[in-house]
Amino acid sequence: MNTVLFLILYPVIVALLLLILPQLAIRKFIVGASTAILTVASIYLMIDYFNTGAVFFEFGTHTLNLGILFIEVALAAIIVYISVKHKQFLAALLMLTGAIMTIWFEVTHGNQIHATHNLFVDNLSLIMTLIIGIIGGLIALFAVGYMEEYHKHHPNVKNRVPFFFFIVFAFLGAMYGLVFANNLMWLFFFWEITTFCSFFLIGYSRDEIAIKNAFKALKMNLLGGLAFSAAIIYLFTNANTVELNQLPNLASTVVLLPAALLAFAGISKAAQMPFSSWLLGAMVAPTPVSALLHSSTMVKAGVYLIIRLSPVFAFVEGGATVGLFVAMVGAVTFLLASFMAISQMDAKRVLAYSTIANLGLIVVCAGIGTYELVWAAIMLVIFHAIAKSLLFLSVGTVENNVGDRIIESMDGLITKMPKVAIGMVIGIAGMFLAPFGMLISKWAALEGLVSANPILTVFVAFGSAATLFFWTKWLGKIIMIKEKPADFVAKIPVTEQFTLTALAVMTIGVCLLFPLISKYSLEPFIQAIYGHAYMLDQSNVAILLIMMGIILVLPLRLMTYGELNYRPQYLAGSNSSEKEKFYGSLGLTRDVTMKSFYLENIFGEDKLFKLGVVSSIVLIIIMFGVGI
Repeated sequence: MNTVLFLILYPVIVALLLLILPQLAIRKFIVGASTAILTVASIYLMIDYFNTGAVFFEFGTHTLNLGILFIEVALAAIIVYISVKHKQFLAALLMLTGAIMTIWFEVTHGNQIHATHNLFVDNLSLIMTLIIGIIGGLIALFAVGYMEEYHKHHPNVKNRVPFFFFIVFAFLGAMYGLVFANNLMWLFFFWEITTFCSFFLIGYSRDEIAIKNAFKALKMNLLGGLAFSAAIIYLFTNANTVELNQLPNLASTVVLLPAALLAFAGISKAAQMPFSSWLLGAMVAPTPVSALLHSSTMVKAGVYLIIRLSPVFAFVEGGATVGLFVAMVGAVTFLLASFMAISQMDAKRVLAYSTIANLGLIVVCAGIGTYELVWAAIMLVIFHAIAKSLLFLSVGTVENNVGDRIIESMDGLITKMPKVAIGMVIGIAGMFLAPFGMLISKWAALEGLVSANPILTVFVAFGSAATLFFWTKWLGKIIMIKEKPADFVAKIPVTEQFTLTALAVMTIGVCLLFPLISKYSLEPFIQAIYGHAYMLDQSNVAILLIMMGIILVLPLRLMTYGELNYRPQYLAGSNSSEKEKFYGSLGLTRDVTMKSFYLENIFGEDKLFKLGVVSSIVLIIIMFGVGI
């Protein structure tokens, strides 16, 4: 219990210290020490509750609830003020509506509301704790060096680094609270704080496009927040409960509509269609923000909530139908986002679409809600968090050194920045190559869908084919052999080097250890809920581990690329005396160039995005109709 409270409160204290102590040396020390402390505390909590199953805590008083209400109202007032100042009246209206609902509910029912257990710990929250503490902490550590370079490359952006780190650590504290909260009112409080933090982080540069995209994210997430608030009010007035663990035990006439409302909130937070545009807009923020939103926080909160709803979809009468439409929203998102990623040249947009797609696959699994698919969903969360944070941070490092983040500019990255390139190879391999974790999880998802809903396997199969396409062509650009420019010198801060190395090692390590993670963490969690547990076939595990040993040869072999003697490509007799040049038409000497296919005329956003938005809106409307 004390460790749980520590993990929630400590990041908030660190946030305040970073705000009032702006000196760079002090900031480096505080962030470094705090990363270590959060990592150790998260691991200690995992060890302490490893074999206990779900443990619930009554902690909480009416005074504490009033304090939470006061903070909510204060934050709402700030957001309304900022929204009006920027003439974003819809955002102000949504925020004001949510605040009125919260205040009305507290005033009319506050004295009657009592949650037997406000906080809890189980294996899923422990997994999320490690993701938040270790990956979130490493991202914060990476940001120490990155933000220095960021302001050197963006001299027109006002330096507000102390405020940046204040928001980052407040974000981490809110995420801890979110995964430990059993009281839905507390969960909603932390949920909204993540929304506010993302708003400030996306709008960090305060230029026109950043402000526009920050408000887009705010409006879409506030809409989900209204659905969350409505679910709480409906549950309490009809079932006299606000506890998350009680939802599967309620009658279908009571729980289906709140489940649909909460799933809607999760869909918006996880940037599923029709809300995916907010996450794409978030790419204007500094790269650590992208990594934070995509890997260890924010969007993971959305899929976390939907996974928590899986028992409702599995056990409550009529829940399977609601869950089916939730899953279909995820399926449409996975398929179309995977195809749209093919047409992107901006590396961060490729990663953004990949994130949206993979979250869609998690929503598919959680929406169907069978024990096999819940296993796959949680595994996808783990592997995606590590590999995607590695890729986002690597792209940020490349951008600071190369000058842009266009994939076509990453030709020969293996000779320019070999260590970063190897890390990116590991991250990309982790997303789609056998036997890395994402592919194992997709394999399990397909296996579960074949028996649960064969139609959805079509979406997953075609989406996975698109995934193979866009990852492979990016991988080819990175490992292409080109002569290193004589004047190119990579400058990578120590904090960035440490973070990228740690995440690369973690990507491989978690893949090697996934059978143990499954046996000792996931299987007991799923067994406790479903009475069954998904168990990997031992022969398949042996084959996958052998494949892992073989595939490790790739990054090890790449470590010698910088030592290879460069030889120019043979160009059918038209080579010039200069490397990487040839004699072209009209006797002109031209550079050798190779460009990937992006197929904008087939998979462009303008062709597929509208289809996805319309389809998902229709599915969400039907979901609510079924819930009612």
